[in-house]
Amino acid sequence: MPSMPYTADELLPQGTLSRAPQPLLATGDGLVLRPWRVEDVPAVHDAYQDPLMHQWHIRRSDSEEEAAGWVREWLKEWEGERKAQWAVVDADTGLLLGRVALLSIVLAEAQAKVAYWTTAAARGRGVATRATNTLTRWAFDEIGFHRLELLHATANQASCRVAAKVGFVLEGTKRRAAYHQDGWHDMHLHARLRED
Repeated sequence: MPSMPYTADELLPQGTLSRAPQPLLATGDGLVLRPWRVEDVPAVHDAYQDPLMHQWHIRRSDSEEEAAGWVREWLKEWEGERKAQWAVVDADTGLLLGRVALLSIVLAEAQAKVAYWTTAAARGRGVATRATNTLTRWAFDEIGFHRLELLHATANQASCRVAAKVGFVLEGTKRRAAYHQDGWHDMHLHARLRED
């Protein structure tokens, strides 16, 4: 089915991401953002056994087979240009420390949402901040995104600190916007513009 044309020019054309392989992004301070690999499955499953992951994320991993399905899905997303997800690993050891992603990508409007998590062992080491900062710089400087948004539960103070450190301005609160295991949560909406 043909798509309806936009009344304004598309800011980023289809193929902006998928015309090249998903890149490796180095933070310059010991972390690398790289595409997911099948070998990451046990570490992903392990990361999702953490009670904090259950508190702030709506998914859980009941088996390595289930985690393998996620990793296969994450590997395909680059081509579809709606999501792009990276494993955050230690540059020296390759140890999985977290994940950072662009979700809800709308190339025509040069916008996306940023998401991240870290493993229990990586918390308190600035991993989410460093990875998000690197992804944000790449999205603005290399790809040309105009606006990136970041959402987190208002009760998740650690995520709020990450957003602030990376320059995402708090724009408001979306009331009862996400359902977690303990019920409805208000969500902070942060955003950053390329010119910020």
